[in-house]
Amino acid sequence: MAELTVWAVCASAAALFLLFKLRHFKRGLYEFTGHLEQWFDDIIMEKELGQAEKEEDTLGNKIYEKLCRINHIFQRKGEENQREKEAIKELVSDISHQTKTPIANMKVYLEILKEEPLSDQGKAFLGNLESQADKLDFLFQNMVKMSRLETGIIRIQKERASLSETLGRAVAAVVPEAEKKRIQIFVKCAEEIMISHDKKWTEEAVFNILDNAVKYTEEGGKIEIEVSVLEIYTRISIKDSGKGIAVERQAEIFNRFYREPEVNGIEGIGIGLYLARKIIEMQNGYIEVRSQINRGSDFRIYLLNEFSQ
Repeated sequence: MAELTVWAVCASAAALFLLFKLRHFKRGLYEFTGHLEQWFDDIIMEKELGQAEKEEDTLGNKIYEKLCRINHIFQRKGEENQREKEAIKELVSDISHQTKTPIANMKVYLEILKEEPLSDQGKAFLGNLESQADKLDFLFQNMVKMSRLETGIIRIQKERASLSETLGRAVAAVVPEAEKKRIQIFVKCAEEIMISHDKKWTEEAVFNILDNAVKYTEEGGKIEIEVSVLEIYTRISIKDSGKGIAVERQAEIFNRFYREPEVNGIEGIGIGLYLARKIIEMQNGYIEVRSQINRGSDFRIYLLNEFSQ
């Protein structure tokens, strides 16, 4: 009986000791996870991590030391990236400035030459030179836009504004080329639709898609623009009656400088759709395409509704 009592006392003492250790362990674990959460918050907020509170060889201090090293590496990389962006910004600005003047001069000289007496062959050559100068100007303008978007030099400035007005400006820019091919453009967008978006760059994205639609739609075709307000997004559908895009190529058309093999005779450099996607993604939206060969294409832009942001 005495032995049982001793055994019971020992068992109780052991249980109490284990319970004490477990509570101590849990308290230490909660403290550690609390510190860990705070450290990660400091890293996310780009705060400098200081020295450990106690110079002890504990697991917490070892992890803290490694996080300090990681944070230091991230900050150093961030500073390097910022310096690179500044260097690219200066380079892009310099290229833009250096090319703008000679291209403008070329156009002036071409206008002067138009007034000079030229042979039929000379007039043809002059027309080709004018076309090439326009292509060069267009190429540099788009290269500068692309570089500024990719390096974060251009900032998206969203504001609540009329979507129909933004679409109207984009449509107006492609009307002259559409009229040359007798392409009809229909727009269905309620004037009261207001959405938070960058007016300038959204117009640019829509214009690029419309410009492609005009280029790859046969004479007498049509382009339909329809806006639908959905639960989370507002959708801008741009549907044409053009040649269509093969399913296996639809993932490639948004790549930089991609052009389908059979359209080499049509003007373009293959960055319009790339820029459009980049602009919309920078506004937390996305673009999808639905298309079939000889049945046209439907490019759909999705912009977040204001209450979803």
